[in-house]
Amino acid sequence: MNSVPSPCTGVCRIDPGSGFCLGCKRTMDEIADWPMLPAKGKRAILARLAGREVTPIKP
Repeated sequence: MNSVPSPCTGVCRIDPGSGFCLGCKRTMDEIADWPMLPAKGKRAILARLAGREVTPIKP
């Protein structure tokens, strides 16, 4: 199977400190490129997400 599901959680807010999405931890470029990436590229992004930290924005 070549289909790689998106890590999107529906919480689409970018952490200004890290530049990562608070929901999926991808960068804006990674989010924008996702639909065009081959499965190998998507899996590479998914592998990087585990090591990313975001600080939730306090209301």
